[in-house]
Amino acid sequence: MVSDMKFDPAIIKNVHINKNSVEAQVKSLLNSNQVHSKELLTAWLLKAISVIDLTTLSGDDTPSNVKRLCIKAANPISVKTENNVTLVQQGKIIRTAAVCVYPSRVPDAYSTIRCLGLLEELQIASVATGFPSGLYPLSSRVCEIKMAVSSGATEIDIVLDRSLILTGKWEQLFGEIKAMKEACGDAHMKVILGVGELGTYENVYKASMVSMYAGADFIKTSTGKEAVNATLPVGLIMCRAIRRFYQMTGKKVGLKPAGGIKTAADAVNWLILVNNELGSEWLTPKLFRIGASSLLDVLEKSLNC
Repeated sequence: MVSDMKFDPAIIKNVHINKNSVEAQVKSLLNSNQVHSKELLTAWLLKAISVIDLTTLSGDDTPSNVKRLCIKAANPISVKTENNVTLVQQGKIIRTAAVCVYPSRVPDAYSTIRCLGLLEELQIASVATGFPSGLYPLSSRVCEIKMAVSSGATEIDIVLDRSLILTGKWEQLFGEIKAMKEACGDAHMKVILGVGELGTYENVYKASMVSMYAGADFIKTSTGKEAVNATLPVGLIMCRAIRRFYQMTGKKVGLKPAGGIKTAADAVNWLILVNNELGSEWLTPKLFRIGASSLLDVLEKSLNC
């Protein structure tokens, strides 16, 4: 559903963020929420697996490796590991939240997931809109979205034109996001901010607010292709933008960190951050995802330790 909200310059005025304070708050939060028990760690790791968007975004992606990706998403942990954690999961089948591929590979993902009988359980996400730069005409970005949706994508990860943020063209940015949201139709739209290229924490907050007012279902940190991707201080800023938007509108928007989340500790730290800032209701695939390609194998190994 396209947002009926109009652009309001007030949402990005008087934004001042103390970098040192944000980073100190993250450090304090993690220090006060350390995971000491094996049982709690296992629960966090299983939760992390359940919110992964299992991703392949390589130039050499083929139908066969997308098929393998989908099968892994449907069965992300081995039988041995699953037996070890049956009591924690109470016998529930664990799957990742989604697979994420390029638009041209969406038909491969759709056909595999359909054959597995999991179209209702496993989401198909596609990056679009000139990924990863976003520096394409709006008309071509909209066409790319429509192509991915018509091929079976249920979620679209759009990428912003960061130049509009860096030059302060917030109303134009708002209009472009609304146009892309309309092209998504019933598919959920995740807006990739590209935080490593936005210059300041203030820009991260402003881009978050503009994206949500324009209709984002999720805000996402990064494409994974930037020099700096998902960091916890940026996550704190985005969480607080989400909370502020919810207080102002009553609408819950999800968060997706992506890029640079390589270890079990990284994943758990993100879960702890979101739990503390937004609450446990955000710790479901409907409101939280982790974009990752190699993280799943790391989490599985950690469960087996």
